[in-house]
Amino acid sequence: MLRQVAEGVLVHQSEFLQSNTIVVRGLDGVLLIDPGLQDHEMACLADDLSRAGQTVVAGFSTHPHWDHLLWHVRLGTAPRYGTERCAATVREELSHPDAKADITAHLEPTGIAEQVSLDLYGLITGLPAGTERIPWDGPRARIIEHQAHSPGHAAVLVEGVLIAGDMLSDVLIPMLDLNGTADPVDDYLVALRLLEGVAGDVEIVVPGHGSVGGADELHARIERDRAYVLALRDGRVPDDPRIGPSAKPGWEWVSDVHDGQAERLAGQNQAR
Repeated sequence: MLRQVAEGVLVHQSEFLQSNTIVVRGLDGVLLIDPGLQDHEMACLADDLSRAGQTVVAGFSTHPHWDHLLWHVRLGTAPRYGTERCAATVREELSHPDAKADITAHLEPTGIAEQVSLDLYGLITGLPAGTERIPWDGPRARIIEHQAHSPGHAAVLVEGVLIAGDMLSDVLIPMLDLNGTADPVDDYLVALRLLEGVAGDVEIVVPGHGSVGGADELHARIERDRAYVLALRDGRVPDDPRIGPSAKPGWEWVSDVHDGQAERLAGQNQAR
């Protein structure tokens, strides 16, 4: 079900990892950012839009991870965008003949593999480097590109709402790109500074996964993520409510993600 979080901006949340789809109303239709996740949820989204008399006129993927690259036939054939680097990463992934089979295999342990259609997966157009806004006939949707978490990741600022992609979550710790960048810690800190730089224009923050927050919560999440990344860099145990005994019920596995990151980063630092 769609829930309005600001004037003209609505969120549809999946039952899987609290994944958020963002809907922005325009003059002639809506912009969909990170639509997902399971087939029945996207069909529900299409029904909600149809009942509201809305059609999809554009889509945008914040970054090139499988759960942000989905689409459903009932959402139509509107152009779907991402940053240039995001689109290039997706093209490289899809150039491998087993790409979709690998995604399905990755999803098997979650129990949702049969509920996720990959027929229209990753069909996005890269916007030229330096593009400042999503091209559509609606509210200005400012692109804030950075390299934290994944190549070509972008937050979107629209109507006082910061759509953060896979950052600033209340349930997920910062997950660094430990494969595709020389300095994943610095990349993450740079991204946090970019988001901090627009915080004065933000009334609502919507993470890719987790709960929607207000302006005060935005500042707290930036500080919490920065503290986590600095602790990870320094080899310290983070004092973070998202891991350990204080983790949200059902999200205890996030501690395993942290342990894996800490081990890999320590190994990379020793190899230098």
